[in-house]
Parts: sequence; structure tokens; C-alpha cells
Amino acid sequence: MGAAVAWWTVAAVLLQVAGLSLFLYGFFPVKPTLHGFSGAESYRMPSCGPVNAVEQEPALPPNQLRSLYREVSGIPPVYDRLVLMVIDGLPAEFVLGRGGNPPSKEMMESMPYTQSLLAGCKATGYHAKAAPPTVTMPRLKAMVSGAIGGFLDVAFNFNTQAFLEDNLLDQLHMIGHKLVMLGDETWIKLFPTLFARQDGVSSFYVRDTTEVDFNVSRHLDFELVAKDWSVLVLHYLGLDHVGHIGGRRSVLMTQKMKEMDDVIRRVHDASLQDNLERTLLVVVSDHGMTEGGNHGGSSYEETDSLALFIGHSVQRRHCSPYDQNEALQVDLAPTLALLFGVPIPKNNIGVLLPELFNSLTDDQKLRTLELNSWQILRLLQAQIPAFCLEECINSEDSLGIDIHPEYIEKKICHFLSKAFASHQSSRLQQSSDFKSAEALYVGTAVDNYHGFLRYASEWLSHRATDKPFYLLISAILLMTLSCLFLMGTVSSLFKGQSLSQAYHQSESHLDQRWHLDEVFILIGIFLYVISLGSSSFVEEEQYTWNFLTSTLYLIFLIKTVQSMLKGSNSTLVRRVEGKSFDANNFSYATNYELTPGKRDGYKLCTVLIVLIAGRVIRAWHQGGINWVHFPDISKSLAQADSSIVKSLQTISVLAVMTLYSVSLKLLRAKSKVVRGVWWSHISCGLLVLLHIWENQINTSLPINHNTTSIAKLFYAIASVSISSTVLASPWIFPIYSMEAKPASSDSNPVKDIDSRGIRNSVFLTGITYIMFWCLLQLLLQQPINAIPLLLIFLQTFSSIAYFSLDKTLHKQWVQVIAMQFLGMAGHFGLGNTNSLASIDVAGAFIGVSSYSTVLSGILMFIITYGSPLMLYLGMLVYISVKDSDDISTQRQLKLSYILDKMVTLPCLLPLLINSVALTSYTTVLLLMRNHLFVWSVFSPKYLYVCAATVCTYVGVSIIAMTAVYTGAVFSFQTR
Repeated sequence: MGAAVAWWTVAAVLLQVAGLSLFLYGFFPVKPTLHGFSGAESYRMPSCGPVNAVEQEPALPPNQLRSLYREVSGIPPVYDRLVLMVIDGLPAEFVLGRGGNPPSKEMMESMPYTQSLLAGCKATGYHAKAAPPTVTMPRLKAMVSGAIGGFLDVAFNFNTQAFLEDNLLDQLHMIGHKLVMLGDETWIKLFPTLFARQDGVSSFYVRDTTEVDFNVSRHLDFELVAKDWSVLVLHYLGLDHVGHIGGRRSVLMTQKMKEMDDVIRRVHDASLQDNLERTLLVVVSDHGMTEGGNHGGSSYEETDSLALFIGHSVQRRHCSPYDQNEALQVDLAPTLALLFGVPIPKNNIGVLLPELFNSLTDDQKLRTLELNSWQILRLLQAQIPAFCLEECINSEDSLGIDIHPEYIEKKICHFLSKAFASHQSSRLQQSSDFKSAEALYVGTAVDNYHGFLRYASEWLSHRATDKPFYLLISAILLMTLSCLFLMGTVSSLFKGQSLSQAYHQSESHLDQRWHLDEVFILIGIFLYVISLGSSSFVEEEQYTWNFLTSTLYLIFLIKTVQSMLKGSNSTLVRRVEGKSFDANNFSYATNYELTPGKRDGYKLCTVLIVLIAGRVIRAWHQGGINWVHFPDISKSLAQADSSIVKSLQTISVLAVMTLYSVSLKLLRAKSKVVRGVWWSHISCGLLVLLHIWENQINTSLPINHNTTSIAKLFYAIASVSISSTVLASPWIFPIYSMEAKPASSDSNPVKDIDSRGIRNSVFLTGITYIMFWCLLQLLLQQPINAIPLLLIFLQTFSSIAYFSLDKTLHKQWVQVIAMQFLGMAGHFGLGNTNSLASIDVAGAFIGVSSYSTVLSGILMFIITYGSPLMLYLGMLVYISVKDSDDISTQRQLKLSYILDKMVTLPCLLPLLINSVALTSYTTVLLLMRNHLFVWSVFSPKYLYVCAATVCTYVGVSIIAMTAVYTGAVFSFQTR
């Protein structure tokens, strides 16, 4: 039966992987784009033919192309030089305030020069809303192309490829502008052949807050006096790194903002000293940051990016610098393109910012709006092939269309007709002497153009890409088939166990009634699946898992109390005297037989530990996404003195080291391997302590490179120790009992096979896994998560002890699922959410001296799924204490029998529950594909579901491979 179960399980997993791959391919396609680059044709009205059918004009030398654009555009370039300064992660409210109110006094004093420019009406600032996902690479693409990329750009952010679509930098380069780039190497990866000079730094090594910015500023003196460049890109990363390490309120934040303010002053002074009024300084941020300093989601704090323009065309006599001027990040591309006399990129959906064109005449301002409208129209024609501009304008009833027509084509036609009609009227009034009428028509035309542009831009940004529905349905069918395979396998396994118990076991195992804990688990899983269809439940999923876990263990508490009250029952007495608790099954914990009273007391204590620890963990991080501003323990510790946090970390590390020492002591193994592993664990614990006290917390000092060496040494010792334990543990425990069979036995007096050898071997491996895993988490996780990690660890071992003290109180499948519930509750208890912003990027670079996509990605995964993987590793310890006394003959020591008895359910049930969750949520995502929150709520959650699937595969693989190796060694020793 074991081989059949294995083959069915492998088949189910392969089907699941195939279905998941198909769905990801079909649901997250790359957004359709117009190919090629805009040219002189962009200055002409679009025709009714296919968009890509326009003949490509022959390439011209840069100077001729620049002259051609100036001639056909009808608009002189406003500026000749551009300095694009990107301050990574800077929230707009740090500079412009929020809700019409100025920023805090601390923030204003951090950027005195910038604030003086705003107050003197020499600069114009915007809250430029960034589209999710709020990570650097897709946001840079949006700035230079005006297009919103696909959602999976968040994955490509870690492995940037060359950007081949139409964009502002390529357009500037084609007309002869020379470009220089200093800072984030993402620009170099996007445009590998574009820059005449470049000096890139890695954006992912977030532990560095000083050198990344120094490498940019050290070139400023040379570049600001150089005359050979036309475009200078400066990308500063330090402020974003400060946020990742210490959050918005880090003591390093104001110092970093003063540094950025000084750079703005230096650049602006250089342009004034050279009398270069035709230099535009644009200060932008790619995204904002949450209170914790992370980003990637769609909250206001993350999407509130800055767009600050400093140049002669924005200067005014009167202004309100802290008005809530709002724009979109994509508006940067058409605005800069028209200011510098190049065509607007083909795939742009942005709308120009009119305040930057104050130096132009009214007719030229209308021309900029007309060019922006023509470019948007070409993009609309690609999405709506039947739409024809000429027919729309020439239709007699176009002005009489209702403002809320049924078809999108008619609504677009309505806005366009009004804009073009008012524009034409303003042209006719230019030859007349009625200036007031001309101004009226110009104002009307501007309003109508903006009405069309904003409507069309919003429609294009929310335009759902055509998804191959049949492909998505096929993917869901494969996942459903995989889920049915696993259900059938588990069902057949239960039937086989029932028959075996009916043949071998006592009456206590024949109870086939449904108990409260079993019913609750099934109802809980059903409720969880239903909750996945609600955006609010998805955003606050931690409440679901906290409810399921605490209620389940409360039921366990009730059953424990009931069993204690029935302690005088004769059946219970027989269980005590019989096989329900055998000292051999708990041999590593005690060599003394527990009395019923002590055992009941231990059971009660273990459940209470789980419940109390769960309550503390729940109070540690308050709220998921919507209630993150609520006060909690973690926020209090973040504001407390760093020595308090270090002390809590030290307590956690010492507790883990002590518990491992006690566990090995109770195992009573005299092997040198065990002593060696113990010493290595002590060494690793001391390294973690050294890392904690060496690590610089909230200081302005550069990163301490000693901590990197300490972490590397920890990785090396832990890897060798774990590998040695896994390989050696099956060989160091005896397979035969030292006592011969009694003389009364029918067989010859031979040594009996002792199942304790297998259990002790699995226990040693499992306890080593979980103890080193705890130390790794204490090394990588945020310092404020040290106590929650210790509590999750205590929950794990309390659950294992509880299940081992009375194996008849709960069925095995209930025990396995209870531990999986604990893992998910702990996952959210460590501050994780279903928003990409909660991913801890800073910890992924501990022990990493240079950026590595693979290594940092693995560490990020380890940090995010530390709790579920801890429970999977704890499952090995659970396997070692559950009943396996019937492995006592040479026939039963065969590999297939060992695996069937020990690991089948602990491997199958997590796969089944994950399969149900994956299939259900995939179906939900398909149904919600046109929902308003599909990209901001449901899609990020789906990435977490996919990562949880990988986590399940990794956890189950570790359990299975460890058991297979251990069983194979013991099976080999009996031959």
C-alpha cells in the first residue's frame, strides 16, 4: 500500500504544479503594448486604419530629427537640460505635507532649502500616485514610459531585464542628448547601452545606508561643471534603506533627508551660477513606505510618491505650496516629453501637468493637450479597433450624446467632440479683437481636453487584459483533479487504518463517532475557504487563523478537563495500565512511569501554554493591513531603548540553547556525534548572541562588517552540524533490545527488535532541525520578533508533548492539522500579512557581503515562512513520540511499513489542506478577475498562496526524505 500511496501523491503534486503553472501563465500575461518608437507621425492626427499599419519613416541623424520634431510639433522646447533626481522610497508627505497641511516641523527643518523653494513659489510639488506593486523597477518604467506594467513585474524587480518599449530616455537619446547615470544599477540594467557615463550601485543590499549615496555624490562636483551631458540621472537609495532597517520614524531619517536637501541645493546652485535657466531639476520618488519602512502594496503610504519640479517655467508670483496637488506617476513621461520637444512614448497613459507650461502661449498650451490626446487615441484604437476618430468628429449628433452613454466608444466620442470643437473655436477667435471670448474658449478647451484625457487614462489603466479563459479553466480542472487524488488517497488510508485497528486494537480505537474537535476542523476549513472570497477577510486573514487555532485548542482543553473528571472510570484505569501511555514511547523525556494525576496535570499545562502563548503572539502585531496603526507590543518595543530589545533577543537565544541541552540530556545518548552536535549548537547560539550585540541598531555608523562574518560562520557551522546529524543519527542507536525474550515465549530466546532506536533517531534529527531553525530565525528576523519566535517554539513542543501524553484523546489527523493551524497563526503573529509590503527585505542580506538574487531570495523565503516551516520540522519530533510499538518484528521493519506507520499522514494531510486552499483561491481569483481590488488585494494574496505551496512542498519533502533515509538505514541493519 505504501508504494501506491507514494505514486498517487507524486501524481497529484505533478498535476498541481502543472495547473498552477498554466494559471500563472494565463492570468498574469505581459500587458499588450504598441511596438516601436513614436516618431514624426505622432504630431499628426491618428487615422482610422490599424495602429501598427503606419509606415515607419526612415531613420534620420539626431540633429535632423530634432529639427523635424521642432518644426512639426509647433511647440519650442522649454528646457535643454534635465537633472532627474530619484530619492528612493521618499513619501511625498515628508516634503509636501498631507491633506493641505504642511509637513511636521521636524521634516521641514530636515529640508530647509527645498522648503524655501516651495515657499518662494520657485518649485511645484505633486503627490504623484504610484500604481501597485510599489517596487522600484516597475515604477521607474512607469516614469519614463508612462505605461503601467504587469503585476508580475514585482517578481522581475529582482532580475531586471533591458527595457525595449518606447520611453523618454531613448527618445532623448535619438535626438542627440547625452545621458549620464549615477546610482541604482536598475537604470543600467533597463538601459544597458544608453548612458555615456555611469556608476551603478546595488539597490538590494539594504543594510548599507551610507556608501550607496556616497558613491553618487562623489561624482557631483565633476558632473555639475561638465558641459557635455544633457540628461543627468541621480538615484539615491539610502533613504529607502533607512526605512527598511528602522521604519519611517528611524533616527537616521532626518539626517538622510538633510543630505538629500543638500544635494538639491548643490544641483540648483550649479544651474543658477552657470545662468542655465533652461535646466530643469525634477526630484521624484519611486514609491513611499509604510510605518515599518517597507513597500510593495497599495496603501496610501506606499503609493504616495513625490514629483517636485524646479525650473523657470514653474515659477509664479503667488502659490500655496502645501495644497494637495495630486497627479499620477505616469504623468511624468508626457510632461517631460513635451517640455523637451520629443514625441510622447507610444504606450503612455499619463496626462501632462499644465502648471509646468506657464511659459507657453495659450495656443501652444492647447497644442500640448492636443498632442497628448492624439497619443492616447492611438492607444485607445489598439484596445478598441472599431473606434474611428474622424467618424466621431464628423458625426452630426456627437455633441448631443448623453454624458453617461452605454458604450465606451460613445463616451470617448462625446469628450473628444467637445474638446476638438472648443479648440477649433479658440482658433477662430484668435483673429478677432474679442480677447475675453478667446480666453473663454481656451479655458473651455483646456477643461474639455483634461476631461477626455483623465477619463481615457483611467479607463486604460483599469483595462482588464484579455485572459485565455479556456486555459484558466483547464488549470483549475488540473488543480481540482490533484485535490481529488489527494482526497482519495487520504480516504483509502483512513479505511485501511480502520480495518487494521479493528483487527489489532482495543475497543478504545473502534470509536468511529465524530467528536467536537473533528467536526470543528472540518467546519473551520470550510469557513476559511469561504472567507477567501472576501477582500476584507483576505486583508485581515490573521483573525481567521487566530480564531481557528485558539478555538481548536480550547476544545482540546475542554476534552482534557473532561478526561480528568472521568479519571476514576475503570476504562480510563485500564488505559493507564495498558498501552495508552508507555514509558518507552516517551523514553527521551523520562525514564519514570508517570502517575495518572501527573500525566493529567502535564496535559492541562501544555494546552494552557499553547493558549496563553497564542494570546501574547496575537497582541504582539496588531492588525494586518487596515488596522496596522493600532498600538501593540511591537510598536512599543520599536520606540523603546535598543538595550531592551537586545535583552529580549538574548533571553530567547539562551532559552533555545537550554531547551536543546535538556532534550539531548534526556535522550541519554553517549555517542560522540551527539556531543559534537551539542557543542556546535552552543557555538551557533553564542554566534547569534555575538551578532545581536555587535549589530548596530539605530546609529549613524556604517554597517558593521563583523556581523556579516559572524553570520557566515553561523551558516557554515549549522549546515555541517545538521548534515552530520541527519547522516549519523540512524547508525548510533541500537536496533535490537538488550534484553532477550522471556523463557515462556514460544520462539527461541533471541534479541527482539526495539522500535526505540528508530524513534530516538528521528527525534534527534527532528530536535536538531528545529533548534537550529530557531537560532536561524533569531538571527534573521526583526529584533522585536524574538519573543514571538520563542513562544511559537514553546507552542510547538507543548503540542507535541500534549499529543504524546494521551494518544487516544485525539485522532492522528486532528493532531497533524492542529499543528498546521499553529504554523499559520504563527506566520501572521510574526507580522506577516497578505500585502507585499510586509516582506522583510533587510533580513535577507544578513551574512551576504554582495547581492545575490538566489541567496537573498532564499533568505527572504526563510524569514517569511519561518513559523510554518518550524511546525513542519517539529512534525519529525511528533513522529518520534507517536505510537509505533508494533514495529517490533523483522517483517515490520521493512522500509515501506516504517514509512506507512510513521510519515504517511504527516505528509499527506498538509498537501491536502494546501491543495484545497490553492484550488479554492484560484477559483476565487478567476471569479474576481474584473474586481476593483483584483491587483491590490487578491493578486498579492495569490502570490502568497503560491509561496505557501512551495513552503508545503519543502516541509513535506524534509519530513519524507528524513524518514526514508532513517527507515532505509534501519531496514538495512536488520539484513
